[in-house]
Amino acid sequence: MSQFPQLRMRRKRQSAWSRDLVRETRLTVADLVLTTVITDSESAEGPVPSLPGVARLGLDALVAQAREAASLGIPAIALFPHIDPSKKDGSASEALNADGLVPNAIRRLKAEVPEIGVIVDVALDPFTDHGHDGLMQGDVIDNDSTLDILARGAVILAEAGADIVAPSDMMDGRIGIVRDALDEAGHPDVMILSYAAKYASAFYGPYRDAIGTASALRGDKRTYQMDPANTEEALHEVAMDLNEGADMVMVKPGLPYLDICHRIKTEFGVPTFAFQVSGEYAMIQSAGENGWADSDRLLLETLTAFRRAGCDAVLTYGAIRAAKLLKS
Repeated sequence: MSQFPQLRMRRKRQSAWSRDLVRETRLTVADLVLTTVITDSESAEGPVPSLPGVARLGLDALVAQAREAASLGIPAIALFPHIDPSKKDGSASEALNADGLVPNAIRRLKAEVPEIGVIVDVALDPFTDHGHDGLMQGDVIDNDSTLDILARGAVILAEAGADIVAPSDMMDGRIGIVRDALDEAGHPDVMILSYAAKYASAFYGPYRDAIGTASALRGDKRTYQMDPANTEEALHEVAMDLNEGADMVMVKPGLPYLDICHRIKTEFGVPTFAFQVSGEYAMIQSAGENGWADSDRLLLETLTAFRRAGCDAVLTYGAIRAAKLLKS
């Protein structure tokens, strides 16, 4: 191989056109999923202080945002609910309300913005008064009793028109239970995006503020979410979820776990998503607002990093913003 001075790596970097020509990884609008927080309370609508640039939306505002996203070419939107605290209880009963916030949001989107895909979480934490993703027996999260309500909730979301249900609870066995329930209810084409490698992370703080679980959460989630130190365990989780019927898998959070994204994509070759979670996005936004960095460049750089690691799509609060930057 040639050496310097015959070989000059900088030659290909001299112009924008030559950098474009040899670029190895390309970020496109089609790689983005818009994450959105919705609310059933007019008083809760508006900006989330700990998540700059993000607001809780009522259903009319949600439809308007989805129309904008679709017009930019964003293929899908993921919904996360903030519900009135009076509707929360220990059994997450509101998760089974077919006329609740999320099913109604799905119906509005499918009726008014049918060209955009709708992804919905299958999780109990927005609906429990203790803030956990599963049902509690005393101070213990009970895995097996949680599975039934997750499956029933997934069917309600599918019947409302969800294209993809995304179990994010990290209970053992939930993918198989949800897949069976969907099939038995006549929804074999509804896809499952599994939060297969969801870590017990400090990066979720602003999201918990956004959906109103931060003050309610008792203890933490380390008995079911993954230890941030573990890699091989993530591969076992992915293998189990794929065997149980997951169509796609996701790593959450995103940027601190690029190595996990890369290993999953390399070893399994399946559609692999990452979630640029609230803490990650808040850091980008805060850096820009305080003049510490160019937040537009930070957003595109981090999203490109997900693609470089092997991710097929990225869930991000900045999808609309990134789409506009990519088109500019």
